Amino acid sequence: MKILTAAEMGAADRRTVEAGIPIRELMEAAGAAVARFCLTEYPQAARVMVLCGKGNNGGDGMVAARLLAGEGVGVRVLLAGKKAEVRGDAAEALAALLDSTSEEVVEELDEGFDAEILEALLEEADLLLDAVVGTGFKPPLRGMAALLRDAVEAVAVPVVAVDVPSGWDADAVVETVEGAFRADAVVTFTAPKLAHVFGHLTADVFGPVAVAEIGSPEEAVVSENGLAWAGASKEISEVPRSISTNKGRFGHILVVGGSYGTAGAPSMASVAALRAGAGLVTAAVPGSVLPTVAAVAPELMFRALDEVAGAAALSNLEDAVLAELLKGIKVIALGPGLSTRGEASEFARALVAKTTLPIVIDADALNAFAGHAELLKAATAGGRTVVLTPHPGEMARLAGMTVPEVEADRVGLARRFAAEHGVTLVLKGWRTLIAHPDGRVAVNTSGNPAMAKGGSGDILTGIVAACLGQWPEDVARAVETAVYVHGLAGDFAAHAMDEKTVLAMDTVHHLSDAYRYRAGDGEGMVWLTGIRKKKEEQQG
Repeated sequence: MKILTAAEMGAADRRTVEAGIPIRELMEAAGAAVARFCLTEYPQAARVMVLCGKGNNGGDGMVAARLLAGEGVGVRVLLAGKKAEVRGDAAEALAALLDSTSEEVVEELDEGFDAEILEALLEEADLLLDAVVGTGFKPPLRGMAALLRDAVEAVAVPVVAVDVPSGWDADAVVETVEGAFRADAVVTFTAPKLAHVFGHLTADVFGPVAVAEIGSPEEAVVSENGLAWAGASKEISEVPRSISTNKGRFGHILVVGGSYGTAGAPSMASVAALRAGAGLVTAAVPGSVLPTVAAVAPELMFRALDEVAGAAALSNLEDAVLAELLKGIKVIALGPGLSTRGEASEFARALVAKTTLPIVIDADALNAFAGHAELLKAATAGGRTVVLTPHPGEMARLAGMTVPEVEADRVGLARRFAAEHGVTLVLKGWRTLIAHPDGRVAVNTSGNPAMAKGGSGDILTGIVAACLGQWPEDVARAVETAVYVHGLAGDFAAHAMDEKTVLAMDTVHHLSDAYRYRAGDGEGMVWLTGIRKKKEEQQG
């Protein structure tokens, strides 16, 4: 799923019209999507107040109001302006609304409207629809739009934003925007815009942001920014396995790491790889911590590594020893708990250089390449798959930058580093990025603050390795699937517990929920964030 700028969305609408689909038809489909969302996500809302501007965003809201009224919902429309000022396709939507009801459902607002009366009107509703302004608007809100925003802020009624929360710049790549409408859910159309994937648009961390298909042809949706939504790649994991398959078809993963005091990291990565679908997993760790790692799961195999100062020694890379270690292995996960003691950093660099297998590099194995990033480029010669999973601090060390410099241009830096070094770069953080060697960047929208715990990165490393083992011919989607599924499992864990008590291993326990989950509702709407309600939940 492509991510568009506001200008690209406008161009997509123009191409759609040129293809013979009028804006009025798109407006009807958009309003229908919003109405359906409200009926399924807020089935108890008997009274809905629709706040409409005079443009096409308001037209979407008027269509939704008409259709909700047709379903027996009590609807009232507050129009920011005069009915006579509404023009074009929005005017047609307004006329259809007025023709469909015997009541005067539309109330005109002007800047002199009493704020207390307005708040009282809003408090009568069970749900508010914000259809004041949408994509294409540039902040700040003024006049009646600002009056409505302040009134919405003063009441405790849930808000569904149509397209974007009014007052957000659709091209914003920031987490929050001052002066915009609050929202509890967002329904946008055709494709997500930058704000939908980079912004925290809803009041709650789990507030849904959904994208609805409204009829634009696929060829009309063109993006020049090379950005896409990572969650779309999960479809590769939704194909049932062959009934006659065997473990050899899903990859043998070698997790290399651990040191004295950090046995937990390779243990978590190994169990995560097993749970994420790998056929076989072997943990290669220093002998002193092997008993701890071996005890985590009976399905896990293990190899003892020679050690120096409690960490992996270079002697493990002697030709015969290494050949035996790598026998049958399809993917290496290097770094969880590795440490930088003794020969560990030199061991990490040498292991990468002496093997040609796909490899996921994390934690202290990444730190081993600080000041040696050119070795990563050499490792990808010939098209070898090398996946890096740094957090901002590790990325700063790899790139020879500061963390603020990394955070100032996450997309640009990730794209440049991946392309220059031929790696797939998973830059973790708020909206984890997956940058591919060809310049494409996927944005992940799953995950939550509960995952800010030690071990989360180790879990991700195991999942990435497992996905590479299962889909080696589709590296880009395999890595994007891993990142999305990891965050989604964290979302299920936080729903089951809370954001303070979730441990990294709790995400592993919820991987089955993540794999079973479908972000699409089967009717053309996809949840970018939040967890879509099951049918039994929709019915009350």
